[in-house]
Amino acid sequence: MTVWTKRIEKLSCSRQRRSVKAQKRRIFPWEKTDTRRLPVGERRLEAAPKPTKWPPSYFLLHSSLKRHLVQGSNHLMAERIASSNSLNSSFRPTAYRAPAVTRSTSLLTPRSSSLSPKCHLSASRSFVSLLSDRALHRASSNSKRRATGSTTVICAASDPVQLKGAKEDIKELLKTTFSHPIMVRLGWHDAGTYDKNIEEWPQRGGANGSLRFEVELKHAANAGLVNALKLIQPIKDKYPGVTYADLFQLASATAIEEAGGPKIPMKYGRVDVSGPEQCPPEGKLPDAGPPSPAQHLRDVFYRMGLNDKEIVALSGAHTLGRSRPERSGWGKPETKYTKDGPGAPGGQSWTVQWLKFDNSYFRDIKEKIDEDLLVLPTDAALFEDPSFKVYAEKYAEDQEAFFKDYAEAHAKLSNLGALFDPPEGISIDDEAKAPTPEPFVAAKYSSGEKELSNSMKQRLRAEYEAIGGSPDKPLKSNYFLNIMLVIAGLAILTSLLGN
Repeated sequence: MTVWTKRIEKLSCSRQRRSVKAQKRRIFPWEKTDTRRLPVGERRLEAAPKPTKWPPSYFLLHSSLKRHLVQGSNHLMAERIASSNSLNSSFRPTAYRAPAVTRSTSLLTPRSSSLSPKCHLSASRSFVSLLSDRALHRASSNSKRRATGSTTVICAASDPVQLKGAKEDIKELLKTTFSHPIMVRLGWHDAGTYDKNIEEWPQRGGANGSLRFEVELKHAANAGLVNALKLIQPIKDKYPGVTYADLFQLASATAIEEAGGPKIPMKYGRVDVSGPEQCPPEGKLPDAGPPSPAQHLRDVFYRMGLNDKEIVALSGAHTLGRSRPERSGWGKPETKYTKDGPGAPGGQSWTVQWLKFDNSYFRDIKEKIDEDLLVLPTDAALFEDPSFKVYAEKYAEDQEAFFKDYAEAHAKLSNLGALFDPPEGISIDDEAKAPTPEPFVAAKYSSGEKELSNSMKQRLRAEYEAIGGSPDKPLKSNYFLNIMLVIAGLAILTSLLGN
């Protein structure tokens, strides 16, 4: 009886231990167990893939975070559809204000935020650290992040493909509307509010798309620019992946190039401001007739970090366009150069061919022989101020030098103060140029005075290029092969002499 009693007690204890282990596996499924000591039924269950070792709070956090991100993307899509169907008279699209995500003891609670319409908020860095390294790496690879304070702002920069498409549409718009001058002015006035003494964005001004709001369009210096916005708004609707800041600068640079001017080394990826409360105050753009024209130009452009050479070069853009007295208070109602257009007739131009970008602006101001051409006090100051005059005289004589300096100054103006995402910007003119073929010199492959035929030249070139060489350059020596040949030759000679 004693033996059987001990066996029964041992069996009972064994079953109890197995029951406790099974219950423990159901509560803590990530803990390892030895499946070899389990019954067959439990082995089958344990053979299934084990769950990832997540803390229980992860599932609540992950689902709540996912819900907020999905809601944000839905709001953004609704905004884009609404903006493409209807526009208000002041061209102020409703900006989506994404919910910020803050840490709570048990869940994620949204709060109000005022960010760019292309930005969504993810969790704070300290909160995201609760997620696994794998999930965090996947999230960072699928989106671009820009840190501001304790939150991470995910901003969608302008799409390079849509930028290229918008540029082609702008070219077609310029061909039919002859709006080159006002497009240049649109880009300049959006960027010309920059103040180098202010570090915060967007308080520092610059190219940030704020000119689309009515409060800034009503500034006296921006009179008439609402017409430019009406022309370019359909392109913005067609390419919603391009920010207003990029579109204004793209239109300005394209207008210069299409009018015969230099290629502007532009970069894109500017971030838009989100509301009219972020517009700069009035009075940051230059006046046409201040009491001290030269000093006024320096006050305005020095504030932006530009120098005298860049001031004169940028003034040369007045070779395009006209001044209308009903808008600026300067110029004649019409002249013999503007009464028939193209485009809307009227106004007074600075040059005879006011839709052609060249250095005639400097030549005409210097000569001052035509009363139908406009010369503002700030224009005359370029040849009256000693420092300005050096560059104005140079540009009047050398158009190539003017084009070079103007392209650099234009690009610098459009970049100052802008917030780029990514920080290095986006280039849409980075196509690799095909290498120029090397000139064929027949004297290297012919003897005497007889010239090789074209077919023979092509054949020789193909044979050289097939082995990685060029008919105009000697092949690189293979020193290892040369040494082996010398050794082989010496071995043959040694064997012959030995025999």
